[in-house]
Amino acid sequence: MGQAYIGSLEVKDDRDLIKLGDRTVLIVEDDAKFAGILLELAREKEFKGVVTTEGASTLALAKKFRPDIIMLDLGLTDIDGWAVLDMLKHDVYTRHIPVHVISGLDGIWRARNLGAYAVTAKPASHAAIAAALEGARALVDRRVKQLLLLESDTTQRQKTAEFIAGDDVNIRAVGTSAEAIELLSSASFECVVASFYSAPSAAESARLLDHLQSEGAAAPPVVVYFAEGASGPGEQAARVMEGLVARQAATPAEIMDEVAMFLHRPVVNLSEDRRQSIQRLRQQEPALQGHKVLIIDDDIRNIFSLTSVLEQHKVNVVYAENGRDGIAMLKSVPDIDLALVDIMMPDMDGYETMREIRGYHQFRDLPLIAVTAKAMKGDRQKCIDAGASDYVAKPVDLDLLLSLLRVWLERGRRSRLTEAAMAPVADAAEPARVSA
Repeated sequence: MGQAYIGSLEVKDDRDLIKLGDRTVLIVEDDAKFAGILLELAREKEFKGVVTTEGASTLALAKKFRPDIIMLDLGLTDIDGWAVLDMLKHDVYTRHIPVHVISGLDGIWRARNLGAYAVTAKPASHAAIAAALEGARALVDRRVKQLLLLESDTTQRQKTAEFIAGDDVNIRAVGTSAEAIELLSSASFECVVASFYSAPSAAESARLLDHLQSEGAAAPPVVVYFAEGASGPGEQAARVMEGLVARQAATPAEIMDEVAMFLHRPVVNLSEDRRQSIQRLRQQEPALQGHKVLIIDDDIRNIFSLTSVLEQHKVNVVYAENGRDGIAMLKSVPDIDLALVDIMMPDMDGYETMREIRGYHQFRDLPLIAVTAKAMKGDRQKCIDAGASDYVAKPVDLDLLLSLLRVWLERGRRSRLTEAAMAPVADAAEPARVSA
């Protein structure tokens, strides 16, 4: 048997015993006792288990062992569990794998919308975990998945069905919300695709989304699609989507990609042209485009390499070559969304720089990603104690870096929206700097 070490404890897993055809689960958990419980329950349900305590190794293990399901704790000690989930759902080779989040952290809807198959809150009972494994096994054993498509226009309905069609999906395509609601009352669906391509379709789909919202957590995930170049599915639908597990799409490739995720459909099993279109799509980072990132690093080579990567994704990059200039840059350049801060800088190191940044009221919620020279035990907590949101070690894992950017830019966006809703008018008398 293989083994994973959690602190001084050892968890013997099944990685050396896995054979072709075995059902496998990858368990990502840094609590030794709970990891052992998950492993034993997985074995009871006839899964073989691979255990890791490190979020950073999850993507590589998922690609190596190609598990049928991943059980993920979000409260990991080495990297943010949200970034792990994001990485898994952005990689074309792991996006289809059902991820069951088991965590004490809040955010069930957020996890589901990021692509988690299900969420169980800690402390989780044996019965809840066993039920989760049974549900996952039923899902992966179900060769043909059920999909409901609502599109009013007959021609567009046929075209959309052709984007999605395959031997592994049974598509029930209808033209009205009444037909869709009737089908939902008599059958189970893994995914619903609702069209806002035209005004008639938008009206029908809005009624369907309103019905699904009333179903709450029991509602299946939804892919909402609209004409390419359109501003979106409309204010009414966007409002109703807030209570659903829902994703948006505007091109055939996006529709195929989102449906594949919700149906847990391996992209490698699709036709060559579909696979290539999705792979091209996954190389884009629309969530990063237009954001402004500050790099604080005394090595111009690091600045250049990081800038090259970020500019490929249409990120606006500004930089400073020491901590004091970085703080001055934050004060003088508007709308910086996130900063990457190198730890090993002379005079004013990254820890001191981040503590100084956090001393300013206007930067208290600014996402700060520390960049450390090497990964050492306790580095992440040391960075967080100094004010970092998270950290990444050199040599920088680009998949991890992009995931951290996506996760923290989204958190920053939600934080700004919350602040705007709670305090629409700023207090002019508020000091710019927080007193010690």
